[in-house]
Amino acid sequence: MSEPAVVSPSQTIGPLYGYALMFDGCECAVEPDDPRAVRVEGLVLDGAGQPVAYPESMVEVWQGEQWARGRADEHGRFHVLVRKPEATPLPDGTPQAPHLELAVFARGLLRAARTRIYFPDEAEANEADPVLARVPEASRGTLIAVPAADGALRFDVRLQGEGETAFFEL
Repeated sequence: MSEPAVVSPSQTIGPLYGYALMFDGCECAVEPDDPRAVRVEGLVLDGAGQPVAYPESMVEVWQGEQWARGRADEHGRFHVLVRKPEATPLPDGTPQAPHLELAVFARGLLRAARTRIYFPDEAEANEADPVLARVPEASRGTLIAVPAADGALRFDVRLQGEGETAFFEL
């Protein structure tokens, strides 16, 4: 089968252009000297385990009043600086573990893929989290960040394939 002569927006969204999306400081939801500041860094990987590099991917991270956006570099690495959030309840009052919401935008995605980042130092809260409990046990680890040697948290996003990050439908 031959390739179409023109690729339309319904076939791919990439590359991602920076116009009106990236701006100075958008990767920081908090000041670097904030005592609760946490650097979250990772890779955006495709189904073959290859980086989805600049300019073809970016992530948005938020929780409560904080929001940050990080574009992947030429090696597929991204980073954001956020504050570890407090635990917040679901609308019915059920407690949730502290977590961040994450959306990844990348080539080939027609809409953002949404997931969560849970904190590795919250094992008890993670175990009781009602949203994390709905994720198949074999995939739960894809939602828990890993401590890095420099104090940052590592969170890789694998878009498909072996070790695919668990994503949520809205």
